[in-house]
Amino acid sequence: MPRYRLTIAYDGTDFCGWQKQSPPEEGALAEHILGAEEGGGAPAEPMGDAGADPGDGRARVELRTVQAVVEGGGWAAVREPVILMGASRTDSGVHARGQVAAFTCSDDGGEMRGVGWPLSRGTEALVRAINSRLPGDVQVLDGAVAPADFNPIQGARRKCYTYTIWNSPTRPLWERRTALHVWSALDVGRMNEAAALLVGEHDFAAFAAAGHGRLSTVRTVFSCSVREEAARAADARRIVIDVVGSGFLWNMVRIIAGTLVEVGRGRMDEARILEAIRTGKRELAGPTLQPQGLCLEWIEYA
Repeated sequence: MPRYRLTIAYDGTDFCGWQKQSPPEEGALAEHILGAEEGGGAPAEPMGDAGADPGDGRARVELRTVQAVVEGGGWAAVREPVILMGASRTDSGVHARGQVAAFTCSDDGGEMRGVGWPLSRGTEALVRAINSRLPGDVQVLDGAVAPADFNPIQGARRKCYTYTIWNSPTRPLWERRTALHVWSALDVGRMNEAAALLVGEHDFAAFAAAGHGRLSTVRTVFSCSVREEAARAADARRIVIDVVGSGFLWNMVRIIAGTLVEVGRGRMDEARILEAIRTGKRELAGPTLQPQGLCLEWIEYA
């Protein structure tokens, strides 16, 4: 049975995150809570119609998620159910240019002829077949044959996220879905100096949302920097925060970005960041910024 690896991009605005959220079968809720991936949503994020009790007689509605939509496109392409394993559980409103996912299907032989996707048919045709069944806000960029035991979560060595800020007294129009508007001028130099403090192996408890569900909050950040890009407006600056790490806690990058914005505004200094790392106190770090500025850029494997 061939296993295929997909690289997926999506505009997360109209999705309720990556993770499929459907009415749970018996015993599935516990598995859902324990299975939250480090880069994305809360371990106990609601499944189905938020707040609906399975025993109260109301129907549980499946929310629109990237995983569910791509699984539907894959099912239509290979003519059998597709179970897609994604590398990172991005939250509602978060985007991706390089999400990685994998699935296994039949080889189109034997009694199941006409079902599945044999290796001889090629991955380019598979990508075209899936994309033809997908909506405009999600696209499979690339497909490859993967080893039978390929695990997108456990096999990831490094991940890169960016957080984009539209720094201008005027709100963005064309980038309103992909950048956070900050009207007060930011000091990019100071932000870069503060970002350097986060590089290395640290306990990032102060930079994780409550209820993250992880036994350890120690993570390695390989690089963290802030750059300024050209903006499509004379009075605007497009500021991008790049963070590369071995893995991330729930909301970790959005809290890092919030901390650096506070530094750029002159409301926080480097000493406070060092104290946040040392003590793990969440109140010492910055706010959790909104999801629209966050994007999963790429994931590196051995």
